[in-house]
Amino acid sequence: MLTYNYYGHACFQLDDGKDKILVDPFLTGNPQASISDKDVEATYILVTHAHGDHVGDAPNIAVRTGATVVGIPEIVDFGGQRVKTIGMNLGGTVQTSFGFVRMVPALHSSGIAGGVACGYVIGVGGKVIYFAGDTSLFAGMKFIGERDKIDYAILPIGGHYTMDPVDAARAAELLGASNIIPVHYNTWSIIKQNPEDLVKLVKGAKVHIVKPGQSLELA
Repeated sequence: MLTYNYYGHACFQLDDGKDKILVDPFLTGNPQASISDKDVEATYILVTHAHGDHVGDAPNIAVRTGATVVGIPEIVDFGGQRVKTIGMNLGGTVQTSFGFVRMVPALHSSGIAGGVACGYVIGVGGKVIYFAGDTSLFAGMKFIGERDKIDYAILPIGGHYTMDPVDAARAAELLGASNIIPVHYNTWSIIKQNPEDLVKLVKGAKVHIVKPGQSLELA
């Protein structure tokens, strides 16, 4: 059984019963955070870009847990800290103990010189999960969905810095995903959104509204 644990903003964990894949672990300073950086567990940490609300506590969690950090090389270079890393780049795929991670584009600034923002396609627990990261809508999402049959697409809907519900609904259509999980909204007033708007807009897929601190079994 694969479990999605949502910790607030764009931070979540995928747990297949053996590996715990923690994504964009912004917990310290996150007003939505449902767990602390000292309590969360991880065997892998995936980072989409170097903005503080995404890279967050990744270095400290990696040191404490021994997790391997995956991301763009410039972004996972944490200044000599003793952290295990897998540096990869757009279009690359790495095999892992739980399955695979494929790095795909995201249209967004990176937060660090030499870095680029990305999303991930994650094969784990017999499911394929697409996390868009921070991004606008882009036509290439169609090709992401054609390469892998997406079971769950985790999409930002906050607007201002990323897609809003209207564009996220179009992204769901391009991806051909069976299930959609919205993230990256209502952390601050500038990205305030009603996720029910996404429910009304999405056709042909089920939208799962998961609140910070809640979990969802990915059937």
